[in-house]
Formats: sequence, structure tokens, C-alpha cells
Amino acid sequence: MTLDIRIHHLLGTFELDVAFKAPAIGVTALFGPSGAGKSSVIACIAGLIHPRDGHVRLSDETVLDRSKGLCLPPHKRRIGVLFQDGRLFPHMTVKDNLLYGWKRTGKRADRHEIARLIALLGLEDFMTRRTHDLSGGEQQRVALGRALLADVRLLLLDEPLTGLDDARRQEILPWLERVRDEGGPPFIYVSHRVEDVARLADHVVVMNKGRIEIAGSAADVLPRLDLMPVTGVAEAVLEATVQSCDEKDGLVELAIGKDRLFAAIPNRKQGETVRMRIGADDVTLSLSRPDDISANSILAVQISAIKPDGAHILISLECEGQILLARITDRSRHRLSLVEGMHLYAIIKTIKLVH
Repeated sequence: MTLDIRIHHLLGTFELDVAFKAPAIGVTALFGPSGAGKSSVIACIAGLIHPRDGHVRLSDETVLDRSKGLCLPPHKRRIGVLFQDGRLFPHMTVKDNLLYGWKRTGKRADRHEIARLIALLGLEDFMTRRTHDLSGGEQQRVALGRALLADVRLLLLDEPLTGLDDARRQEILPWLERVRDEGGPPFIYVSHRVEDVARLADHVVVMNKGRIEIAGSAADVLPRLDLMPVTGVAEAVLEATVQSCDEKDGLVELAIGKDRLFAAIPNRKQGETVRMRIGADDVTLSLSRPDDISANSILAVQISAIKPDGAHILISLECEGQILLARITDRSRHRLSLVEGMHLYAIIKTIKLVH
């Protein structure tokens, strides 16, 4: 089951030429700088732009195939779109906004499913309120609920958190995670913020100047040294398994292979998989395993690539099939005689939990 997208279109002098496949589950991020063409891809998938050539296939159904003259109108594609501003109806209550698409769909959710979704998005106390009385994050939750109740098979999120302050961003992100984790439709999520992509996405498609640079899992794509000029990212996304929780010091023991990391992560269960962001500037390298330092998280790694980064050097490190990055000075590289293939140890100073 896959999403199969192929789009070729001219927007003035801008040429959009993209092709990618993604799993028809979870979250696929369209990631890249402003002006890369991400929102235009979303508009073509939704049917808001009719590309000159290409196709859009959602698992076993085709909604666009220019070679066959097929181009379903937006209302027949069963694709929901969540824009930056939510686009709610200000004269309606939250309840009326939520049920707007539901009343027009052929396959309606029953009252139990409606109640479940309202509870899932934490909207129980807002149903009789007008939307102009809600915060930006609350409005986006209503817009998300409205799209889901319209019986969509794919949800397109076009930078839905842009314009929200950090507090509001942190308010809406957990609700997006809940929908993702509790059986919601697949998302295509447009963003130029690595924090959101690392937190939400299972699959990442990197765009630049109307083209696809690469597509793959978040763990494989985000640390790629050759993509740094496009993504502006110098950090890795790693997954680890919770081994134990120490209530006394508040630390959780995480396992990557035989190595252990320790992080202050609340409310985690043994055996649970967590996703972490580790910045290249938060990694120090050592030729031997240090036992007389305060850092608790040390990984055995192997150098897979070395790349100049201005006045510094970026080093790609392989650890149990995952990629970690370190940024050091060229002086340190020569002092340690670092070369590709060398085995050494990475000391991690800061771990940011994303999932």
C-alpha cells in the first residue's frame, strides 16, 4: 500500500518536476527551504492545481492521470487539506464546523466515532463556542477534526503550525501525534522546520527548486551530509529502546545495541521505543572509552564520512545501523588522526526527545 505521486507543471517560470512513493500509513514530510515547491505539490494532490502531466495514486485508486485524461475534482478525491489558518467558518460554532464536511460525505461516522474523535482532539469543552474565541492552536484542532470527520483517506497539512508561537505549536503537536498513532489516515506534512519533521515524520521527501533531492526514512535522510546545504540540518534522529527508569534520579536508561544512553524523559515504559534528536554540536569524540567524565551517554561508533563545514568538519558516525553526526574543528580532526572507517567513541551531551 503506497502513495504514488508524479507531477510535472509550470508555474510561471518555476518548473515543478517531482516523483516519489511513500507508505500509505503514518506521516510523510515534504521538507525543504521556502520556495522549493512543497505547497504546490500539496495543491496538485488535492486537485486545487491541475498539473500538465503526472498522476496521483492513493493505494489502489487513481485520482489523477493526465495520460488517460483522468482528473477527479477535489470533492471526489476524499483528501483533506489543513492550511496555515485553519479556514474555519467564523459564524458557526465548533460543533457546526466539525460536522460541516461530515454532513456532505457519503460514508458518515456514527455518533460513537464522532464522540471518539472529539475526545481524541480534546474538544469536549469547546463545542458551543464560536471559533473566533479560540486560540490558534485550538482552531487548528477544530480544523483537523473537521477534515477527519469528512471521511478522508489522506490528509494534507500545509505548514499548519506556521504563524503560531512556540507555546501554541507545542499545544497542537501532541494532537497530531495522537491522530497519527491512533489509527488516523496517512498525512503528508509540509514543513521547513526540522523539529516538526523529526517529531512527526516516518518518511521524509526533501525538495529543492521544484525537484526531489532524496526520499527515505527520517533516520536515513536527515543526517545526510550531502543534503546539508538544502536542509540546513546538522543533527541526527536516532531510535532507542527503554531499558529501565530510575525514579530516584529521574533518568531513563536507553539502549542502542549494547550501548546505553541516559536521559531525563518522564513517563516511559520498559521496552518502549523512543525517537531522539541529537545535534552535531552536542557530540564529542574520543579515541578510547572515557570513564572519568560526567557524561552518562557514550556510544561506540565508526566513521562513515567526513565533510568540510566552513571552519569546522562534519563527521558521519555509524552506530548499530543508525547515523550520528559530530561537528569538530579541523585541528581536532588532525590531532586525533581521524579517517573514514576508524572506530571510536561518541560522548553525547544533550538528548532531545521527539517521540
